Amino acid sequence: MTTDRDASPTSPSGPVPAGAVPKTLVILGATGSIGRSTARILELHPEAFRVAAVAGGRDAEALARTAVAVGARFAALADPAGHAALKSALAGTGIECAAGPEAVEEAARRPCDLVIGAIAGTVGIRPTLAAIEAGRTIALANKETLVCAGAAVMAAVARHGAKLLPLDSEHNAIFQALGDADWSTIERMTLTASGGPFRTWTAEQIASATLDQALAHPNWAMGPKVTIDSAGLINKGLELIEAHHLFGVPASKLDVVVHPQSVVHGLVSFDDGSVTAGMALPDMRVPIAHCLTYPHRIESGAKKLDLAAVGTLTFEKPDLVRFPGLRVAMAALEAGGGLPTVFNAANEVAVEAFVARRIGFADIARTVERVCEAAMGDGLAATPSSADEALGVDHVARERAAALLH
Repeated sequence: MTTDRDASPTSPSGPVPAGAVPKTLVILGATGSIGRSTARILELHPEAFRVAAVAGGRDAEALARTAVAVGARFAALADPAGHAALKSALAGTGIECAAGPEAVEEAARRPCDLVIGAIAGTVGIRPTLAAIEAGRTIALANKETLVCAGAAVMAAVARHGAKLLPLDSEHNAIFQALGDADWSTIERMTLTASGGPFRTWTAEQIASATLDQALAHPNWAMGPKVTIDSAGLINKGLELIEAHHLFGVPASKLDVVVHPQSVVHGLVSFDDGSVTAGMALPDMRVPIAHCLTYPHRIESGAKKLDLAAVGTLTFEKPDLVRFPGLRVAMAALEAGGGLPTVFNAANEVAVEAFVARRIGFADIARTVERVCEAAMGDGLAATPSSADEALGVDHVARERAAALLH
């Protein structure tokens, strides 16, 4: 596991002590849903945190507003074309700024106690690696970093003495549910899936789903890419691959169960028959708050879980016929090597095409499966030895997916 095994996530040493030195943060993906939720928690605890840097993608105005709101000392925009707009928006604030991929990596390397890694997609790999190489503790929400380059990233974590804290709700729930368990007694780790907006739809209805329907998630407010992945359960496949690297467990010990209420986020089953679960109402502020002050705890601002009010919790097996993307992800995880990298790359291309309304919803999983099948017959299936090699595999897989969609 990538976190400190000597520290028990479910046995914290109490709330943050009064008068404690403020924790310094870097927030990568500051303008996205995770970044915005993080800012809301910081508002509740103005004396507990300082922000060394924030980074965003293309929206200079939003990044400037966030930088000012959290009192950041440095703001980095990934899109170099937005530098002038960012500089203008920050004029008179005293906040240093820069633009371009190198600027985002610079933000990731700024001295801090914790990096929030919430850049969506494979573009988050290099900034995450920059933070790892600086020996930082990273609360990781960018699952693509581990799906695309898991082996290389985990090797870098060990080499540089960095730490990863799981920020995704499911992985954070499992982290908390593990406690100080003897790892040899763990029988299974189970991620839950809400089932998304198409849980009860027929295969024919899912195939003809519109973009607006795919974006209408019943429980979570997320970015468009993650929301569309969730609608086809592909997101859960990505999370299985992420869990494999985060917790160092084989595919045979990982499972998915559909849980429409999104109250139970992850479960750990032990060989004595007992099961522990991480539970909370669906609000990303819960895992964010856990990571922000781990192993202490702070108020997140999220509504508290009342099981009597919820009333009923239900669970069902995922339907791999109606949701073939999950089946393909499971096969990629089982095959290992470069297949998870290929899977992720093809999926990103296909989702972009769906968002652009160039393909149908069912074409996402169909395209991913075709690219993965082709990769089994050539060098793309080999395990990438470095992050650069993984990104090279990613590039080729993207080209192949794009060619299929033209």
